[in-house]
Amino acid sequence: MLDFKSLTKDELINLKTELQKEYDAIAAKKLSLDMSRGKPAASQLDLSNGILNSIKSYITEEGIDARNYGILCGLKETKRLFSDLLGIPSSKIIIGGNSSLNLIYDSIARLYIFGALGSKPWGKLDKVKIICPCPGYDRHFAILEEFGFEMISVKLTPDGPDMDEVERIAAEDEAVKGILCVPLYSNPDGTCYSDETVERIAKMKTVAEDFKIFWDNAYGVHHIYKERKLKDIFAACEKYSNEDRVLYFFSTSKITFPGSGVALLAASERYVEEIKMRLGIQTIGYNKLNQLSTISFFKNADGIREHMKKLADLLRPKFDIVLTKFEKEFSENNLLRWTKPDGGYFISVNTIDGCAKDVVKLAKEAGVVLTEAGATYPYGNDPHDSNIRIAPSYPNKEELKEAVDVFCVCVKLASVNKILSQK
Repeated sequence: MLDFKSLTKDELINLKTELQKEYDAIAAKKLSLDMSRGKPAASQLDLSNGILNSIKSYITEEGIDARNYGILCGLKETKRLFSDLLGIPSSKIIIGGNSSLNLIYDSIARLYIFGALGSKPWGKLDKVKIICPCPGYDRHFAILEEFGFEMISVKLTPDGPDMDEVERIAAEDEAVKGILCVPLYSNPDGTCYSDETVERIAKMKTVAEDFKIFWDNAYGVHHIYKERKLKDIFAACEKYSNEDRVLYFFSTSKITFPGSGVALLAASERYVEEIKMRLGIQTIGYNKLNQLSTISFFKNADGIREHMKKLADLLRPKFDIVLTKFEKEFSENNLLRWTKPDGGYFISVNTIDGCAKDVVKLAKEAGVVLTEAGATYPYGNDPHDSNIRIAPSYPNKEELKEAVDVFCVCVKLASVNKILSQK
């Protein structure tokens, strides 16, 4: 293993000269490539084109015209579809619009304005703190920051958040009101919470009686290399009489079309009844035609599972391109570490400390847009300035190869510059 920090200053200067020439040649091409977000590629979207004309009848199985007002919490058949897919009883499910992120925002807004099940509204408290496993999802952090909540970063391990730290924080401070989790193929690390981690989250002692587990299972069926199973958070919480803690989210936005998918919120039956009371004032009902078309297209949970195998066949070669390139360029040196996820949408990389922002800046100037460095931490503050989220899904394979080539050169150049500055 080559340790670049052991090179002499003259060796580093010579290496920088070579890398700068390579970088300048790339920049001269004036590329325009985007790996900034986990957007589906056109080829993925094409798999769902049949959903656009899948509705054969607008009348639901209960004899209701889905084109009209009503059915606040979702069609019976839509609930059944996701109940079978996710193992959640239909009585705990509310079907929303196209965006699970919207449902997360609304759930936090309800807690802020009204509280939950008799608890004091969070907006009337002096301080609210939320535990945030890191690296994590920037849009989650943006929501929490919008409401003025304090975010407490906790390290994400290969089995999930550092539970010793999570348990300590939750047991010491009444202002700690929740934890925000992406439990399967997490964004960006691809981490899958172990059974033990799920169990410990479910049973942990909290000072706050209204503690909430925001369970964003966004990639719950997005298997690429192998299928990982997630322990049932509802069953685990019920075992310890903590069933009212869970707010579970899921959507089809990265299964069919992001703008016209179907999202769901699930909670205990008691909490669902309170949410429905608030929801009935907020809306008369969500888009039932999207729900009908989803049912008509997939038929049942097995239809979704088969569809996801096709999506995996499109995503796997792209992940292979990135992982193979990283192995070739960095397996024999210490400039980059990366995750090898079994599913999801992202690959997480860590440069040597103090280089991530420079890598992103160099890549942008060479025509490759990446997620901003720091975005995977609360307040955009990566304490090591090392983590970068790689999103392989959107470019085609040729574009992706080119973008990864650029990224690798930028990592090397930024690293050499950083090491030189310390000599």
